[in-house]
Amino acid sequence: MARLFVIDDEEAICWGMRRLGESLGMEVRTASSAEEGLAAVPDWPPDVIVLDVRLPGMDGLTAVEHFRERIGLVPIVVITAYGDLQTAVDAVRKGAYEYIVKPFDIEQVERVLRRALESGRATRDSAPVVDQPGGLVGKSPAMQEVYTRIALAAPSDACVLVFGESGTGKELVARAVHQYSRRADGPFVAVNVASLSPSLAESELFGHERGAFTGAERPRTGLMVQADKGTLFLDEVADIPLPTQVKLLRAVEHGEVLPVGSNEPVKTDFRVVSATHQDLQQHVQQGGFREDLYYRLCAFQIDVPPLRERADDIIDLADHFRAAFARRDGASGAPLAAATLNRLRERPWYGNVRELRNAIEHALIVARGGPIQPEHLPAPVPEALSTEATGATNVEQQLADLVRRWAESHLNDAEGADELYDRLLHMVEPPLLQAALEAYYGQCATAARRLGLHRTTLRKKLDQYGV
Repeated sequence: MARLFVIDDEEAICWGMRRLGESLGMEVRTASSAEEGLAAVPDWPPDVIVLDVRLPGMDGLTAVEHFRERIGLVPIVVITAYGDLQTAVDAVRKGAYEYIVKPFDIEQVERVLRRALESGRATRDSAPVVDQPGGLVGKSPAMQEVYTRIALAAPSDACVLVFGESGTGKELVARAVHQYSRRADGPFVAVNVASLSPSLAESELFGHERGAFTGAERPRTGLMVQADKGTLFLDEVADIPLPTQVKLLRAVEHGEVLPVGSNEPVKTDFRVVSATHQDLQQHVQQGGFREDLYYRLCAFQIDVPPLRERADDIIDLADHFRAAFARRDGASGAPLAAATLNRLRERPWYGNVRELRNAIEHALIVARGGPIQPEHLPAPVPEALSTEATGATNVEQQLADLVRRWAESHLNDAEGADELYDRLLHMVEPPLLQAALEAYYGQCATAARRLGLHRTTLRKKLDQYGV
């Protein structure tokens, strides 16, 4: 019969765990302190331990290491009522099998216990912890999952993809992965791919030699080489041009980059953490993102929840920002009125944490040192202004709606309804062709294949529009 040892100073938790364990056919023993549990395990070695973090005397996280010394790699499930990123990382670093926050669902604990019994071991380690600038704030179940994923990802060198809407804090998650990893002493090099023009993306990432192209008057060290021994954070990774994706894949796989205009590859050792709000799988299906690169970058994924899915964190976040701005400005920090707290909870926050941060900063300015009232808050951001709330699919729908409205307006105009199809093509084809040429550095054959046109047809259209 499998043995479950529950160590918690709350009698209700011990009682509930005993009932659950016995229902699973386990022999259950309980203890109210880590010292009591450590004294018992040599004579009664358990198959699974459920261990509270806050205990009288020795705390649970310290006890994990002592249990390891006495009974080896027995799965230890850590439970706590005070979940944060630091605790999650510490728990995983010390070898905890799982990390659960109170109040928890019995079905969740049951699933964890079953997995722990099947695995029979816990072998996860992590690197020394470094304080994270700004920090991730929140104790909601959704954020606890993020903390756990960060803790699991940090010790590995595997590529990580951070997915979430704009304003959710994807870069903070990326920085946490870096700073809780063994690369923490190395550089964290962040680049927003969407801000790079297709013609400059390759030079920025890989570097270039002097004279490699017009205007290259001096050599440049690429961001991948700058990230040596550290982490390269690629924000908006879905916007990497296809030609650059090929070189990026080789650089990630072989640890070397070839600067533009050079024949000599440069060795570099970096880890890639990328982020996007777009559906990369959909981009792969549509041919806009290489499938092999997708699987390389998405070895491990962390989903960052939108603020509407972690409403319990809104007040904590508001207090965090209020205190941070007060420290920055050397002020005492105006309190949030009760009515303001209610208003903050009620808002949809389509702009997520970024919108909340801006709202608190705005309110502090308007309040001029007094209590922050609801009228001091700026107007909510409309859903339509949140690009990621609409998504790439909705952008296409918006374009279709615009074309339909344009057509209806002209079809109702008897004098201006002639040759509407040709007029539409003259509006939409030039920017499409221009974008394709820029993406493929003026290579008509490649651009034509991507557009689904014969290259002769493309050249005729370019001449027609003067592109």
